[in-house]
Amino acid sequence: MPFGYHGRYLRIDVSRGVGEYVPLDEMVLRQYLGGSGLGVRLLLDEGAPGFDPLSPEAPIVFAFSPLVGSPLTTSAKFAVVSKSPLTERINDSLASSGFAVAGKRCGCDALMIVGRAPELSVVIIDDGDVRLESAVEHRGATCRETESALRSRLGANFRIASIGPAGENLVRYATVSHDGRHAGRGGSGAVLGSKDIKAIALRGTQTTEWAHPRELTELSRSLSKRSFGPATAKYRELGTATNLLTFNRFGALPTRNFQSGSFEEAASLSPEQLTATRSKTRDSCVACTIGCEHIYSLGDGGVRVEYESLFALGSLCGVGDADAVLRASKRCDELGLDTISAGGTIAFAMECVERGWLDEAWLRFGSGDVLLRAIELIGSREGIGNLLAEGSRRAAYAIGHGSIAIAPQVKGLEIPGYEPRALQTMALGFAVGARGADHNRSGAYEVDFSDKVDRRHVTLDAVRHAIETEDKAALMDSLIMCKFLRGVFTDFYAESAEMLRDVTGWDVSADELRETARRIVSARRQFNLLAGWTPAEDTLPERFLNTPLPNDPAASLNRERLDDLVAEYHRQRGHSGAHDAE
Repeated sequence: MPFGYHGRYLRIDVSRGVGEYVPLDEMVLRQYLGGSGLGVRLLLDEGAPGFDPLSPEAPIVFAFSPLVGSPLTTSAKFAVVSKSPLTERINDSLASSGFAVAGKRCGCDALMIVGRAPELSVVIIDDGDVRLESAVEHRGATCRETESALRSRLGANFRIASIGPAGENLVRYATVSHDGRHAGRGGSGAVLGSKDIKAIALRGTQTTEWAHPRELTELSRSLSKRSFGPATAKYRELGTATNLLTFNRFGALPTRNFQSGSFEEAASLSPEQLTATRSKTRDSCVACTIGCEHIYSLGDGGVRVEYESLFALGSLCGVGDADAVLRASKRCDELGLDTISAGGTIAFAMECVERGWLDEAWLRFGSGDVLLRAIELIGSREGIGNLLAEGSRRAAYAIGHGSIAIAPQVKGLEIPGYEPRALQTMALGFAVGARGADHNRSGAYEVDFSDKVDRRHVTLDAVRHAIETEDKAALMDSLIMCKFLRGVFTDFYAESAEMLRDVTGWDVSADELRETARRIVSARRQFNLLAGWTPAEDTLPERFLNTPLPNDPAASLNRERLDDLVAEYHRQRGHSGAHDAE
């Protein structure tokens, strides 16, 4: 077995409260590495594409990587991989925390959970020993409350991931949370909720060794030093929220359910304004030297601010009151809700009310109080919240009136904060994304902001660049490393090969890792094919294909152009048809 791995995963059947270690072949590890790659491979082997994602049989995987526990910066990450209850396609959400380190110290390279517990429970893994304990007393508790109570009960050295009330209530975009971080998209929290698992608590002592520890230490020092450079400066200074005014200036800030690409109150939500009007602290993920986490004061506490939350709960819902947007973001964190899907679904409902398609007169753009009320209803699945908890695609089919044309989603996953008409390489990335509209599995927006394309009139030349960003993301998500490092590498594949050699001892090359990235992308596609994917899914809502941006009429995208881009993408990927499982 190579260094850096335990060579096994821990499969836990919560119906019976038992776990067993399952061997992992070295070839599987070399071909899929860890994280997202290993997670999708394990799901395929388990037959997950054929299961209802909320059924007891459906597996959910917490996958680590060979780099976890190493001195490499940003390496303390894990992937939560399952069939999404929101999209019914592959879903892999990444997060950083001590949970990844503790999980690997339990003597495994991944955890798989199947079954359904007899009552609301916590899975406890103590150095590989598995048991279930009742969590009934924590029903309805927020993620932070749950984690705090369980640490008091079990011991401060346990690392805990939990779901909030939204996960318990099977909101289809509920998150898995831990130490204030979130595996946010696609509804993994609902998958755990369907299994009556409130939390997973980990403690372990089993470590792995490195093949070349001296070289790994030197490489880690070099990478850490470079992570303090200009490529990560904006994340240290203002965090991801620094994108907000830039996107607004480019007419690419989605506003009022994508009816516009600019928001007249954007300045009030900007990190520059937030920094000027309230106190702020900075924090880092475990084993990270960048420190992108910016926590702003809010009443008697604080809230972590990210661009995607500001856009989804701010401009997308027409809310310019910064205090209301921050309170909404914090409440989503407490309930265990993906802020992007929550904001996208609420904004969609607001436009439906505006058009007279939905009889909820109170649900209007622009009010912070309305936004907060809608979030509470979603978390509890009460009133209109029961419909909105299903996500914008299912809500659109229930509302009718052809409202699916304005539902801001691809494959059921709500579109993040990148206006597709103004960023057309990103439009392609959204359309073909395996887990739906996704800015983390495709970095195509980087192409749009480069001199490689005309972002408002992209041609087929953009396709190969979009594919390159998708491959690179697949490798980063399987190694796993933070994408904020991507600008730090001079030669990403060669340097990744060096890292992997120092950790595992494999004589791996840059070309092999390029092939590995493509294999992982293909595995995601294979999952979706087996789950029922059809070519018609690789598109955007009609709104983006027949309506130019009002603030930028030159930014228009028609169906023919998008179809040509999608067809060229599949040609370059070597996909011969709708059912070519590899």
